[in-house]
Amino acid sequence: MPEYGYAISSEEHLPNDIVRNARLAEEAGFTFALISDHYHPWVDEQGQSPFVWSVIGGIAHATERLRLGTGVTCPMIRIHPAIMAHAAATCAAMMPGRFFLGVGTGENLNEHILGDHWPAPDERLEMLEESIEVMRLLWQGGYQTHRGKHYTVENARLYTLPEEPVEVAVAAAKPLAARLAGRLGDALVTTSADEDVVREYRDAGGSGPVYGQVTCCWGPDEREALETAHRIWPNAGIKGDLSQELPLPSHFEQAAQNVTPEDLAESLPHGPDPARYLEEIRSYADAGIDHIYIHQIGPDQDGFFEFWRNQLAPQL
Repeated sequence: MPEYGYAISSEEHLPNDIVRNARLAEEAGFTFALISDHYHPWVDEQGQSPFVWSVIGGIAHATERLRLGTGVTCPMIRIHPAIMAHAAATCAAMMPGRFFLGVGTGENLNEHILGDHWPAPDERLEMLEESIEVMRLLWQGGYQTHRGKHYTVENARLYTLPEEPVEVAVAAAKPLAARLAGRLGDALVTTSADEDVVREYRDAGGSGPVYGQVTCCWGPDEREALETAHRIWPNAGIKGDLSQELPLPSHFEQAAQNVTPEDLAESLPHGPDPARYLEEIRSYADAGIDHIYIHQIGPDQDGFFEFWRNQLAPQL
């Protein structure tokens, strides 16, 4: 039977509200959560993007049981993997047995900010693999040196380490990334019910959890909920590789001009009827995803938590 979790959208909420929502998610019965790590939101209407590594400290103290992972961090360009190793080790020390690091190859939206070249997809996978090597080297403790193709670490030691090694979950939407996750990751993160991605992960040796995000917009009125989803999260309708390539929220807004509410209606559960949500969630379970976490679009997180407790959880 799958476990169910909560997706924390840093792009939509103020940091103190995120901490509150994480506590409410725990009280609602969710066993885990993933929190996004962005420098920019996808579109300006989302409105926020706090520094996730500060927010995680608040969540650590506001919750007692909730497992928390980043969903996901790019440990390659904007932040060097040696710094990421430091941040993740501290979070894991603050949340013993409750923190994991989700990593992926990132988006130009967040990674261009220091003027770095945005690499091609194959190079990004190569960089991700080396960055995982760097982080795990530093988590061994002691002074470590690494001189690789993309990263250099010179006599660095992490003094604050968790008792258990940091688990690394690798994001994948395509076969090559899924195979990398199977070889190197402790878990897989995906955002669609894609049996092929899960199969590639398992065939490459991946034996850990598979985390899959379901995006929805609960609301008491179906049409209003759909309009809320379209206004705040139109990027759900942008297909292909644009999500990795576009550099600014304004570019996503331009790309989303061709996305209509009807484009989102079929693929994104919305409104008050639990049937569509249950159908979507079960499609993820049928694809082999055993940790399903739900992203509620918009400000009404309290209403969603009530909907989860009363309408969805009893039927799952």
